[in-house]
Amino acid sequence: MKFMNFSRKSAPSVVRLGCVFGDTCFDLTKAIGDDLLEFPRVVFAIEEVLHVKDGLQLLEDQLAHLERSSSGIQSYLFRESDVTFRAPITHPSKVIGIGLNYRDHVEEIKGQIPKQPLLFAMYANAIIGPEEGIVIPPVSKQVDYEAELGLVMGRRTRQVSREEAIDYVAGYTIFNDVSARDLQFSDGQWLRAKSFDTFAPMGPYLVTKNTLGDADGLAIELRLNGKTMQKSHTGNLIFKVPDLVSYVSQVMTLEVGDVIATGTPGGVGFVRNPQVFMKAGDIVEIEIEDIGLLRNRVVDFD
Repeated sequence: MKFMNFSRKSAPSVVRLGCVFGDTCFDLTKAIGDDLLEFPRVVFAIEEVLHVKDGLQLLEDQLAHLERSSSGIQSYLFRESDVTFRAPITHPSKVIGIGLNYRDHVEEIKGQIPKQPLLFAMYANAIIGPEEGIVIPPVSKQVDYEAELGLVMGRRTRQVSREEAIDYVAGYTIFNDVSARDLQFSDGQWLRAKSFDTFAPMGPYLVTKNTLGDADGLAIELRLNGKTMQKSHTGNLIFKVPDLVSYVSQVMTLEVGDVIATGTPGGVGFVRNPQVFMKAGDIVEIEIEDIGLLRNRVVDFD
């Protein structure tokens, strides 16, 4: 099932919880508040659901029943075009990036396959939602795109094995790991280059683990102004979702709602000849099979 955070255009500051419901969408915040659905409390965002034990499963089970008997629910339905999508996760305690995790990306930079996942840190200040602007900072002339599968943790996770790791995942989203390449290479490490405000677009949905399993073999594509720049599939991941969750959990405790950006495939801008970097006025779209389409515009610093 696909869950989303959204706001109505009549009340843009109020975030609500919804889900895809057949060929339309369903206002879960209203349904729980009206006692149409049973839930321990009224919730306004996906992160609140994740902090309720088996919260996603509870909602999925009840919604499956509603789909079989859909009378009397018209007031809870809405079209995507009538609302503004928000990032599915907005305040994770950690955003963890994985470097060099697609075989085609390692090949294009003429690198060597890593023997273990390469971790780096990002921060929640960088998160924005669909259709929001990626801001080009004045200090960078080489802002690059990176299409990625993002996984979201559903349980507190520490020292788990690869075999049990998937049980701790809540679901998946689309992540654009925007990178200031000139700063990345001049610094010799990645923190500053990936931590600017707006450099972590996410969305539009959180698709549950029940729907996607370990998310292996999903087509992933990035388009810049309609031109395909990256095209691969998650089967090309060197370290798969269970590998990453287990590996990271040996280092640090993963909290509910934490995000792991699993790496980007080949086709990034700095490797191209000539190089391609994003500029104000560009539109960047990332599409991942069975998850959706994340679209953002690129804007100058104001």
